[in-house]
Amino acid sequence: MGPGQGICWTIRIENALLWGAPLKATDISNPDYFHKVVDCQWACPAHTPVPEYIRLIAERRYTDAYMINWQSNVFPGILGRTCDRPCEPACRRGRVEDEPVAICRLKRVAADNKTDISARLPKVAPRNGRKVACVGAGPASLTVARDLAPLGYEIHIYDGDKKAGGMIRSQIPRFRLPESVIDEEVGYITGLGPIMHLQQPIDSLKSLLAEGYDAIFVGTGAPRGRDLDLPGRKEAAANIHIGIDWLANVSFEHVKKIGRRVIVLGGGNTAMDCCRTSRRLGGDDVKVIVRSGFEEMKASPWEKEDAMGEDIPILNYLVPKEFTHREGKLTGVSFEKVKAEYDAKGRRKLVPTGEPDQHFECDDVLVAVGQENAFPWIERDIGMEFDKWNMPVVDEVTLQCSIPNVFFGGDAAFGPKNIIWAVAHGHAAAVSIDKHLNGEDVAERPAPNVTIVSQKMGIHEWSYDNDVANDQRYKVAHREKSVALKDVNAEVELGFDQTIGFKEAQRCLNCDVQTVFNAATCIECDACVDICPMDCITFTMNGDEADLRTRLKAPATNATQDIYIGDGLETGRIMAKDEDVCLHCGLCAERCPTGAWDMQKYLIDMTYAGHACRQTA
Repeated sequence: MGPGQGICWTIRIENALLWGAPLKATDISNPDYFHKVVDCQWACPAHTPVPEYIRLIAERRYTDAYMINWQSNVFPGILGRTCDRPCEPACRRGRVEDEPVAICRLKRVAADNKTDISARLPKVAPRNGRKVACVGAGPASLTVARDLAPLGYEIHIYDGDKKAGGMIRSQIPRFRLPESVIDEEVGYITGLGPIMHLQQPIDSLKSLLAEGYDAIFVGTGAPRGRDLDLPGRKEAAANIHIGIDWLANVSFEHVKKIGRRVIVLGGGNTAMDCCRTSRRLGGDDVKVIVRSGFEEMKASPWEKEDAMGEDIPILNYLVPKEFTHREGKLTGVSFEKVKAEYDAKGRRKLVPTGEPDQHFECDDVLVAVGQENAFPWIERDIGMEFDKWNMPVVDEVTLQCSIPNVFFGGDAAFGPKNIIWAVAHGHAAAVSIDKHLNGEDVAERPAPNVTIVSQKMGIHEWSYDNDVANDQRYKVAHREKSVALKDVNAEVELGFDQTIGFKEAQRCLNCDVQTVFNAATCIECDACVDICPMDCITFTMNGDEADLRTRLKAPATNATQDIYIGDGLETGRIMAKDEDVCLHCGLCAERCPTGAWDMQKYLIDMTYAGHACRQTA
């Protein structure tokens, strides 16, 4: 033991007694630690490396940015227009100002400005002798095909429609998603060689199993819209339409008009699509009427905003009671006025206000109150286990059901969600199918590939632009409303051009470029503490986490985000950095005189089906 080291050990022991059980030094080799710090990627079901592709957009490397997206989320141009954006509420930018980075719209920038990617698509290996059937040609099945076809699997995709795409094609209006974009991105996958059985719906899983497929993936979505069994429903049926069916009929040009006065029942994204489509097909008096409050509606905030921007009122706390009719023709809908009351546990209940019922006249009603799965084509005598809701029992990780070679994904697995979840399920199911058909345990999931690379270009210079832009979130251009409402196929959002795309990309805080601390070279001069603009670095005595969070220079109140602990300092203190509000600006590393801080890019690459998946031993 060297001079003074005994003193340090004494300090450490006294600290432990004073402050409680100390926190352990952070293990940054754990793939999940820095992955969790990259909140946008952590929140994305497909774990798209968001900061990585945004930096490439800022460098005008649009094709490279597109391919990073294509690897993980498969449909960059589609999702750049339609994603539910779970990444954006998680965006760290939203913690330091009002608006997160426009991650979704930047994805579209890459898609709109890329060059030809055909040479960069995966090469297809020779057939390996195994056949996989995908039921449904939606995003989940297409993702399975995208992952397995290059490995040599013979993929057969069955669907009742004339074109592949599933709900992407049938339920999303063309003014939000042009058909040319669908054709392009679906085409990248069908170009990998899956055998397409279009206009061939599967009506018997037992028969499909008998055809000798090595594995079957069920990605049929949630194809049945919920109805409302109210008085007058049968009598006025000719003018009461199920929302998702009606949208599909519009998409396939079976329906080209609607009545002048339209009521849309429901508060989700499908309801928003229904009301906006109605405005383009002849409805000039369109209302959305919802049983819940405005803030409780399931529709995304931007979807509600776009609907109201097209002069569509949203009326809340009205519960439909009856479809009124005269001589077999719909005349309107009667509603009961309700209010929300909450019990001691915060549970909400809607109760009548006692006000008179309200009646709204209309020519057509679109019912968009939810969707549900329907599996009449799956026989109940084939060994598949069903739950109390008559849904197949599916493992949430492997997506395998009780029949070992049958897998589910997308809305067919756990009910309606969104495209990005379907893609994530497709990736996971492809891993499971590949492992199952190679005689491996599907429950042993492959670890992701992780690289951590210093961004030093000199003593205090970095290979990326670490200047934090002060710009507020940029607005996306829209087509003139008077023009947009005349054409159901005219795309409303025009996207960012390259100039605005660059400026919005600069708002990204590069959360994947991590501040990495080396206690061995730290002299505890506090230069990093002084320069940090967020006061997120503290040198202090160790202790239990609850206490330590209160003793930092700026109290760390968000317990969902970790405290980065650097241990091994000469004084017995620790370095504690609050990951919640760190801007990843690199000022600590620039100021540090000894290089104890470094900026290291952390890239986590989720492992997909293939050889890497079988290196789990």
